[in-house]
Amino acid sequence: MKKVAVIGAGTMGNGIAHVFAQSGYKVHLIDVSKNALEHALDTITNNLMRLLSKEKIDEATKDQTLKNIQTFTSLREGVPGAELIVEAATENKDLKLKIFKELSELTDKNVILASNTSSISITTIAAVTDRPDKVIGMHFMNPVPIMKLIEVIRGYSTSDETYNTIEEISKKLGKVPVEVNDYPGFVANRILMPMINEAIETLYNGVAGVQEIDTVMKLGMGHPMGPLQLADFIGLDVCLAILNVMYDGFKNPKYAPNPLLVKMVEAGKYGVKSGEGFYDYSESKKAEKVAAQFA
Repeated sequence: MKKVAVIGAGTMGNGIAHVFAQSGYKVHLIDVSKNALEHALDTITNNLMRLLSKEKIDEATKDQTLKNIQTFTSLREGVPGAELIVEAATENKDLKLKIFKELSELTDKNVILASNTSSISITTIAAVTDRPDKVIGMHFMNPVPIMKLIEVIRGYSTSDETYNTIEEISKKLGKVPVEVNDYPGFVANRILMPMINEAIETLYNGVAGVQEIDTVMKLGMGHPMGPLQLADFIGLDVCLAILNVMYDGFKNPKYAPNPLLVKMVEAGKYGVKSGEGFYDYSESKKAEKVAAQFA
C-alpha cells in the first residue's frame, strides 16, 4: 500500500496526513476549504521544523514528508488511486454517512474505508457503503504525531483481513494498535468523557475553581493535563458530541452532558480553537503573558 487519502484537514486530519507522509506514504489531503488546507500544511511544516530542531528527523525527511502530501478540495479529485481512505471530518454522524456513501460510489470495492471517529458506530457507517467488510475505525489520539495509540475498531462486518491490514499499517506508522469492539465511545472516550463531564459537574456545583480542579488531577493523580484544560484542547463541542452519542447509545444518565458544557458550546466557547473555553487562549491573553515575562 503506497497511497492514502485523508479526508478533513483539521487538527486530527493534518496530524494523520503528517504521520502517513513521514512514514513514506503518498498522501492526498482533502478538505472543502482551501484555507483549511493551507493552515494544515503550515501546521505540518511547523511540526516538522520542531522535530528537526530536536534532531528527531533530518532535513531530507522533512522535505520528503512535505513532498509526499498533495491537497485537494473535492473527493472526486482526491480519492482516485488511494488504497486506504481515512476520514477525519467533523464528529457529525450525518456528515460521515454522507462521505462514506459517496466514497462507495467513487472508489473500487477493494479500497479500505477507515474512520477516525471518536464515538460514532463503525457498523452504522459501514451500513451505508457497498463494502461493510472493508470499513473499520482508526481512532488516532491528539496530537497525532506524538501519541502512540490507535484504537482499531471492528464493525459488525469488518473482516479479519481488513483488521490485519490496518493493524500492520498502524505499526508501520510507529503506533501501537489496540483492538476494540464497536460500542459507543469505544474504550478511550467511554472512560475519558465521563471524567471530563464529572470535572465540569464539580465546577458547576461550586466545589472548586477551574485551576484548582485541574491542579488536583495533575498533582494528585499524575495526569499531565487537567481534565478541564484537556477538554479545551479536544474542543468542548467535540466533548459534547461524544457525550451525546454515548447518552443516546446507552440511555444511561451518567453520560448526560452537564448543563454548563451545553451552555458553553451554545455560546461558541469551544476551547483552544475558539480562543476561549475554561481558559482564555485569546491573542490579548497571549500578549499579557509575553508582557509579564519582561515586567
